[in-house]
Amino acid sequence: MARSSSGFVAGLTATAVATIGFLTYRAQADVPPGLGGRPGTSASPAAVVSKAPRDRRHPAALPAGSGTGERVVYSVDDDRVWLVGAGGRVENTFKVTPGTVDPAPGTYTVTSRSKAVTGTDGVPVEHVVRFAAVNGVVIGFSAAVDSTEQPDPDPALQTGGIRESRTDGDTMWMFATIGQKVVVIR
Repeated sequence: MARSSSGFVAGLTATAVATIGFLTYRAQADVPPGLGGRPGTSASPAAVVSKAPRDRRHPAALPAGSGTGERVVYSVDDDRVWLVGAGGRVENTFKVTPGTVDPAPGTYTVTSRSKAVTGTDGVPVEHVVRFAAVNGVVIGFSAAVDSTEQPDPDPALQTGGIRESRTDGDTMWMFATIGQKVVVIR
């Protein structure tokens, strides 16, 4: 019962956060010029990045509204990552396989890295790049050492590992050092 209750609560929380982000965006959009507070301020990052529009003709294209500057962009809905250089140019993009716990949309930074560990699902992983935690579950990118060990995440386990291929894991490892910005979008 506790698992289904916590999943229900997590679902309600995610819905509430998305609703607040949308309402914040709408409220800002409806404010007449000159009444929006301090000049040069913008909506919170979570409000902007949670509704990033997509180019339907180019699904691998970087979504508009996914932040600025050098960053990792992770789309929870598309299971895709973009590595964006300082000039705003996409240096790489690839598909990923998420764990069972998703980070909320917003802006994070890489907080820790590990060359090789065992994932929460018991699979040996390498090039672990951590950037968030949700209810005690650490969220980060990693690659399975044995690419044949890519089981679908067990929905009964709370896992925060966002799996990438070993090649993509190498690329992420070189790009996402401590302090690197990570933008999570829907």
